[in-house]
Amino acid sequence: MFELKKSGDKFHFVLKASNGQVILSSQMYASKASAMNGIESIQKNCEREESFEMKTAKNGKIHFNVKSTNGQIIGSSQMYAAESGAKNGIESVRKNAPGATVKEVE
Repeated sequence: MFELKKSGDKFHFVLKASNGQVILSSQMYASKASAMNGIESIQKNCEREESFEMKTAKNGKIHFNVKSTNGQIIGSSQMYAAESGAKNGIESVRKNAPGATVKEVE
């Protein structure tokens, strides 16, 4: 499920797995419509392997970004201790995002 939240005058979203764990977070968007477009972009782009970019942080932890076809980052994962955890996260996005519902939360 995607949770769409308003923070001040901006919007952002998270994708949660069936166990409630956050597997992907968005940037801040100026409008609700822009955030909804971001969700739709994740749903479309998560099927493309080249949409996922794994990175290693300075502390050695692994995370991944989901990019749109124009290369813009539309979602970022949490930090994982190992590459295998990040790969599992990518698979979870691929599995959960396409048919996920959107829930607005306070």
